[in-house]
Amino acid sequence: MNYFNLPKIDLHCHLDGSVRPQTIIELADEQGLSLPSNDIDVIRSMMIAPETCQSLDEYLMRFELPLSVMQTESGLERIAFEVFEDSAKENVKYLEVRFGPLLHLQQNLSLDQVFRSVIKGLKKAEEQYDIKGNFILSVLRHMPKDKINEVIDAGSKYLHNGIVAFDIAGSEVSGFSHGFVPHAQYAIDKGFRVTIHAGEQGDGQNVHDAVSLLKAERIGHGIGIKNHKNAYNLVKNDAVVLETCPSSNIQTKAVEKLSDHPLENFYRDSVLVTINTDNRTVSNTTMTEEVRKVMEEFQLSRNDYFDIYRVSVERSFACESVKQHLLTFLE
Repeated sequence: MNYFNLPKIDLHCHLDGSVRPQTIIELADEQGLSLPSNDIDVIRSMMIAPETCQSLDEYLMRFELPLSVMQTESGLERIAFEVFEDSAKENVKYLEVRFGPLLHLQQNLSLDQVFRSVIKGLKKAEEQYDIKGNFILSVLRHMPKDKINEVIDAGSKYLHNGIVAFDIAGSEVSGFSHGFVPHAQYAIDKGFRVTIHAGEQGDGQNVHDAVSLLKAERIGHGIGIKNHKNAYNLVKNDAVVLETCPSSNIQTKAVEKLSDHPLENFYRDSVLVTINTDNRTVSNTTMTEEVRKVMEEFQLSRNDYFDIYRVSVERSFACESVKQHLLTFLE
């Protein structure tokens, strides 16, 4: 099967985890920043997480270097454009990119400048390539909560025009959802859709909380439900979608190896799953590679793939006209 030619959808991709190493070097030069090295191989090695990460926290360290050059309007626009361009060039037809707006204010950009910059990059890519996309606003669990509603307010100006959803990300701690209930509800009241990182590191209760307390429609990762009956049943019965990221889960030791990943068991039991990259650079992957790995490891058929593709379309946060466009690739 030609995996490259398959139409693909990526619903879980981080902007700062998908930056080209060469772009880091060029932007640092433009911005007058000093890097540990100007050797592309050294920079690449600093950005790609090893398959021997001991934890999610070690994996997350790979985002520090990209963030250093993502503090200007031109830098953000360029990186946003390139993520969509790279995806389009491997036949990704729709891409939802998430990022933490509060991480891009170190040089006094306003939230509005941040949003305008990344959306400009997205629109430019949509004009040049056969790809559609949107952004998801992530807040990080370890950061102060006093700015969250400000992010939601500023982002609401661009709802349905480049921004579609609210997310909570970062290092996972048990019971985190309880502290974010008013913020998630505020986002919903403003018109945001909700997807939450939960159950990445084995805590199925976090998935249950994200759905029941935060009203998450989709869960980033979510594989922790395999050991939590109540969370599993809630996800299955409420048709909550899991945004699975197989390569990333191996790197963070959420699973030891791909054959241990519960994606196939979920799929066979009618739990709604999608296949995603998480971080194209940090995980050194593409959608083509993620699809290939999953289909070959679990011996999925072409029909199985398009079942998953259809779920990705129907449960994306795209508008109806884009969804109809994406469904034409099934014909």
